[in-house]
Amino acid sequence: MKRWIMVVPLAVFLLVAVFLYKGLFLKPDELPSAMIGKPFPAFSLASTQGDRTLTQADLQGRPALVNVWATWCPSCKVEHPYLNQLAQQGVVIHGVNYKDDNTAAQKWLAEFHNPYQLDIRDEQGSLGLDLGVYGAPETFLIDAKGIIRYKHVGIVDATVWREQLAPLYQGLIDEAKP
Repeated sequence: MKRWIMVVPLAVFLLVAVFLYKGLFLKPDELPSAMIGKPFPAFSLASTQGDRTLTQADLQGRPALVNVWATWCPSCKVEHPYLNQLAQQGVVIHGVNYKDDNTAAQKWLAEFHNPYQLDIRDEQGSLGLDLGVYGAPETFLIDAKGIIRYKHVGIVDATVWREQLAPLYQGLIDEAKP
């Protein structure tokens, strides 16, 4: 009977150790998204400039990156200059200003330049919730029909663009050609 008293804690310890060991090899930046292969969620939100109401239909027509960003996000400030470079190279980028003060967002875009062809104001975070956003920055790749094809969590920089996003983006551009 006394042997079982010693075996049970040992078995529990070994089980926990196996799960912790497995966790060492997980990649925390690879968060799966249930939205891959699904249409961009329906929404009707103002632009950050307040000059129009945008819907998911406005995102259709061309493959694009949809970048979730905020002024309170230090990583967004790091990636923003590279997004400006991509936009200058002709990459279509739309922004979702996530859970942010709109005046701060307008000031940010005026000061750091606006790489977004459309910039959606998501002050309440409802669109971000529908997208399954964990935080900012997150970037979705959508096709010309508005179907989400890929999700990247974290900063988009030259390496991420070259190794992950550019080949997928180009594939969607080629796919959209008549």
